[in-house]
Amino acid sequence: MSHPSADPATVLTTLAGYGERYRLETDPGAGEDWISADRLVDPAAEELTRVLEAERAASGQVSAHATALTVMAVYAGTVTAPALLAWALHDQVLDVRPHNVLLRLDDHHGFAAVALRRPRLADVSRMPAAERLALLVRQVLDEHLFPVAEALRARSRAGRRQLHGGIAHGCAAAFGAASRRPGADVDLLQRAHERFLAACPPELAALGEMVRLSEAGAQGLFYLRRTCCLYYTAVHGEKCASCCLDSAEDRIAGYRRVLAGDAAPH
Repeated sequence: MSHPSADPATVLTTLAGYGERYRLETDPGAGEDWISADRLVDPAAEELTRVLEAERAASGQVSAHATALTVMAVYAGTVTAPALLAWALHDQVLDVRPHNVLLRLDDHHGFAAVALRRPRLADVSRMPAAERLALLVRQVLDEHLFPVAEALRARSRAGRRQLHGGIAHGCAAAFGAASRRPGADVDLLQRAHERFLAACPPELAALGEMVRLSEAGAQGLFYLRRTCCLYYTAVHGEKCASCCLDSAEDRIAGYRRVLAGDAAPH
């Protein structure tokens, strides 16, 4: 781990350098159409309906539970991803608890922007490393992703194991996507994912596997999920790159093409 005393501005600048997945706005405009993330833990909330309908329209899903599963994977891989990378790179805990997070919907698959009401780091200066990690897991999983998953389950009857598979996939993507940035420290990110997963509820580790691949002089971490998000049931009929309906060998071959620059990750 590095830069344990980094300030919020330094952390946020570093995160933005790793791509749009990790970019956090800190001055959301008053007139913008933002959704407060803490509304998404209420199964009856109109805001949750808006998120589900936006995903259904963007991805062409035809069932409520498939839409919910897609939302969960995209949400986990975008909204809380900056906190995981901030911890991996800086050993800091960025506040992405639901009440501090705002979202803006996109016309396409995903979210247009994620913002923080207050760009703050937890005071972890006197915490041992294990306590910092426990705090991260509590804020990202227990206080944010798991409650969102339960709200989606109540709305759609999507299975808890499949929803948690989306969480495991999204969290893995936070480390995997960063590892493929030119100049990224793949060793550090691989160790960080292993440490994070070891601190999570044990059932998450059973839902997929991170693999490290090298191709054409490039390296990266990729996730092989063991649960299906039902993305292929949308009108387009396409499978996601990590689809468990494909063999591990076929998925790895596809990931190697990504490293070689012959295909785009999705």
